[in-house]
Formats: sequence, C-alpha cells, structure tokens
Amino acid sequence: MWPYWLILLIPSMAALAGGWYSPRSRLARRIYQPTYAWLLLIATLTLFMGYRHQVGGDWGSYIGNFERQYGLSLYDVLSGGDPGYYLLNWLVIQNGGTIYTVNLVCGLIGAIGLAVFSRTQPRPWLAVAVAIPYLVDVVMMGYTRQGAALGLGMLGLAALLRVRQRQFIFWALAAATFHKSAVVLLPLAVLGRSRNRWITTLGVGGVAAVAYWVFVQDQFDQLYANYIEAEYQSAGALVRLAMNAVPAAILWIWWRRFTLLHHEQVIWRWIALAAITLLAMYPIVPSSTALDRLGLFLIPLQLVVFSHLPDAIGRAGRSNRDWVAVILVYYAVVQFVWLNFATNAPYWLPYQFYPLVAL
Repeated sequence: MWPYWLILLIPSMAALAGGWYSPRSRLARRIYQPTYAWLLLIATLTLFMGYRHQVGGDWGSYIGNFERQYGLSLYDVLSGGDPGYYLLNWLVIQNGGTIYTVNLVCGLIGAIGLAVFSRTQPRPWLAVAVAIPYLVDVVMMGYTRQGAALGLGMLGLAALLRVRQRQFIFWALAAATFHKSAVVLLPLAVLGRSRNRWITTLGVGGVAAVAYWVFVQDQFDQLYANYIEAEYQSAGALVRLAMNAVPAAILWIWWRRFTLLHHEQVIWRWIALAAITLLAMYPIVPSSTALDRLGLFLIPLQLVVFSHLPDAIGRAGRSNRDWVAVILVYYAVVQFVWLNFATNAPYWLPYQFYPLVAL
C-alpha cells in the first residue's frame, strides 16, 4: 500500500511549498516545456502506472484484449471499436512487446496530459495532488483506455483554456479513438466560444451529430444493450459522481471568487452543470455504469476547483497554506477510504512493480 502514499506525498509536499500563478501568467506559460521537476514527475508516474503488475479490476480483460490482436490484419484492428487503443496493442505485438509496453505508453500519455493541464492552473502541484487518489490510482491504473483518453482530453482542455480550438478538437478526437465516450468533450469547442445561444445550440448539435456519426453510430446498438438494457451497475458510482458534483456546486455558488478569465468561467460552469446533471440522473438512469463512464471526463473539474479554492477562500496570491493543507488532507482521506474500504480495492493491493516481480 505504501507506493500509493508515496506517489501522493511527492506532489503534496510540492503543493505546500509552491506558489501561485495569476490567470494571465499561468495561461501564458510555456506549458509544453516542463522543468526538470515536471519531467521527473512525468517519468515517475509513467513507470508507476506502466509497470504495474496485476493491478486493477480489469487487468485480466486487458490481457485478453491484447492477446486477441495476434494474427489480426491492420484493417481488422482499425475497423473495430476504440481503434487508437487497439492499434497501439497491434503495433506493440508487431514489434515483440508485451502488455507492459502498452501500459507504459498509455501511462506516458496520461502523465503528460496531467502535467500539461495542471500547469494551466494557479497551483499546479496542488492540481496534481488532487488527481492522484482517483484520477491516477483508479482511472489511469484501472481503466487503461479511459486513462489514455483522459490524458489526451486534458491536453485538449489545456489548449482550449488557451483559446486554441483547433488543437482542442484534434486532442478530443484523438481521445475518442482510445475510448469513444470522450466525444462528450467536443461540444466544449462551441460552448466555450460563442455567447449567442442560438449559435451555441446549433454548434453543439452539429458537433454532437458529427461525433455520433464518426465514433458511435456503428456500435450504438451494442452500447445501448450493454449499458442501458443490461442495466450495468458500477460499485461506488454514486460516490464518484458526488466527488464531481461537490466542486461543481462550489464553483456555481462562489464563481465570482475564482480567478478565472471569462472564457474559463464559461467552460468550467458548463462542465460543472454537466457534473450536477449526471448526479441528478443517477436515480433515473437504469445503468449507473453509463453515468460513471461519462463522469470520468469531468474529473478535471476537481483539479480546477480545488487548485483555485485556497485563493477563493483566502487571499489570492498569498501562501494560503492552511487551506492547501485542508484540501490535501481531504484527498488523503479519500485515498485512505478507497484503499481500505472500496469494494474493488483488493484488485489494486498489493501494488506490484513488474521489474521487481520479474527478478
């Protein structure tokens, strides 16, 4: 269990010692040119996630997916669901790699996405610490496809926050090739841009229609049968949806206290509304798994709200270490509860590092 705590401790110490970036300075930074500290973080997270051994509830499923790529043609691989992920598996197999190679690449994508996105926030290391207990430990290490899709999605969100819509669309589409549910990000390209409600409505409708036609149409019946008719349920889905809804409510109530530029406010208030809506739909929708999967792509909202909160409650630009510590304790409690009491936690314990296991 101690590796999980060590991975949380590193950014937590940096968060307590770190400073604050104003809105314009954090978005003007060269976020794609990280310092040695950020490169070390990316390398550490990549190895931690990529070289995990028999960790995660879907470990056996991903092994099966990997082995099914043997003997397939490139056409077969690309014509299946989530072509980006399966193409990666196929290329690894063609070059004599293993499932650990696939996980390393997906871990690298996730780590880079997290690092780049966090560097657009006022307290970047606090954003990373907030991400560790669930986004990294559970999603990126348990749901490899969704984890890589989230990494690409966060690269897109970082571009969108810097008003680079084309880059955002590129990364969002790339994310959808790893897990088609990432198409839920695409309407943000329009929602975060236009102030005209009719243009917004038409734009969102157009983007949604194209995304549906490209990524979802061929497998809609299967998705509907799997998630809705089968009424799949995810253990802990209500808690995870609530974890997004709490910061969403904080943002909607205190949004004037957040040091967000106008276009950032628009983007994150839409995402906050989506998080609250998903929680409200929980008693109604037959499949909590469907809501849970969509909610994964709203997790960056937690990083945004809690990296802003110390300065929203305290005084912007000051150390506000007491409030930073409160947030770190909250997420330490989240990790403690999950590791000790979550239904699926035994699939993550003990953490095993493949190079050591293979000795």
